[in-house]
Amino acid sequence: MTIEFKIDRKKVFCATGGQPFNAKKRTVILIHGAGMDHSYWSLQSRWFAWHDWSVLAPDLPGHRDSGGRSLPSIEKMSAWIGHLMEEAGLKEAALVGHSMGAIVALQAAADMPNRVNRIALLGVADAIPVHPDLLEAAKINDPLAYDLVTSWGHGRNAHFGGNQQPGIWMLGSGRQLLARNRPGVLYSDLHACNEWKNGLNAARKTRCRALVIIGDGDQMTPPKRTQLIVDALPECKRVVLEKCGHMMMQEQPDQTLDALIAEFQN
Repeated sequence: MTIEFKIDRKKVFCATGGQPFNAKKRTVILIHGAGMDHSYWSLQSRWFAWHDWSVLAPDLPGHRDSGGRSLPSIEKMSAWIGHLMEEAGLKEAALVGHSMGAIVALQAAADMPNRVNRIALLGVADAIPVHPDLLEAAKINDPLAYDLVTSWGHGRNAHFGGNQQPGIWMLGSGRQLLARNRPGVLYSDLHACNEWKNGLNAARKTRCRALVIIGDGDQMTPPKRTQLIVDALPECKRVVLEKCGHMMMQEQPDQTLDALIAEFQN
């Protein structure tokens, strides 16, 4: 089940987890990472939707089924989340984000302290510098960029199978998802991540409850960098997933969901 909105006269596509969206219910917005889309949240969106939450899992501008151009900065993505809340009739919402989506959620919590009532940050750090080779490949739309993201993004186990659903190839499916992007979208996302330096400041300004989920083998947002965010947040619970890389929703979907359930049931 899905719902569409208009922001700046551009279509915004949101998955709702299989239940109708209801702005009168408590709502969680699930924000995907660079080059990704709403489908990365399939398991999590369904659980929330069927446990008395309203769910919005948007495709960010320029991604998959949403119109417009990809947004050039994390700050603009944060503001866009505010516009989405307005269009959906939400006075407040919880935000869950992964990777780029996590720093968008963190920035939004700092920017809108009276409207963001809870955050969960998956694969977050005080900054997300992007390797120059990856940036250059993405800039010229070289498929090498897809290989680099999937290789560096997945932990060791994922490189040798390891999917909890037999027959599903994590690296291959991740690469295909990235390959569906329109030209320039992945570069725009990665460049926005590379330029964002506001992590610690945003964390210190955040006033809501926070959950941070860490993959102990994460190469893109290393645990040492994530811990800086944990230490800066005023109220934070930390969960570490063992033998897990950056793509935790695919590598350890059940454990990731369990951590979210434990936090959001309270």
